Amino acid sequence: FCTPCLQECLKPKKPVCGVCRSTLSPGSRAVDLEKQIETTETACNGCNKKMYLSKMRSHAASCSKYQNYIMEGVKAVTKEPLHNTRNFPNRFTFPCPYCSEKNFDQEGLVEHCKTLHSMDAKQVVCPICASMPWGDPNYRSANFMEHLQRRHRFSYDTFVVCDYDADEDDMMAQVLMRSLRDK
Repeated sequence: FCTPCLQECLKPKKPVCGVCRSTLSPGSRAVDLEKQIETTETACNGCNKKMYLSKMRSHAASCSKYQNYIMEGVKAVTKEPLHNTRNFPNRFTFPCPYCSEKNFDQEGLVEHCKTLHSMDAKQVVCPICASMPWGDPNYRSANFMEHLQRRHRFSYDTFVVCDYDADEDDMMAQVLMRSLRDK
């Protein structure tokens, strides 16, 4: 995880797992995993020098051949120049539709609204839905708090591979087909 994402997951009031967003509880150290990291040997993808996994991070930070390897990978997967990213809607952070606060992730927006706006009956547009291709940016929910609780308890991209160009019916059909294949 990158530092900002990890810090968001470890908020002091409610730390959550970075993958499934379930509440973290105190646990014991994974001693067996630590031992495996200390004793497993691998080679750097840049210079092919062999080392233990526990030393790989510090080596990668100083290995110029590894840095070149990473940059080649970035170039290979970059399809469009970065200046074109402004054409895509932001589906990661959202403003509160009731007040001026911004940059909430989906879970943060739900918590914020539950805490500060649970009694606000004003009809508002759901910023999460409005950012989706199938969302109507003009639709005002009759009961926004209920909508948040039912529709946005989890993030779409955490649990499904989203094709934002497909509509909900197409996505549901894909999910059903995958579930039948996985049996």
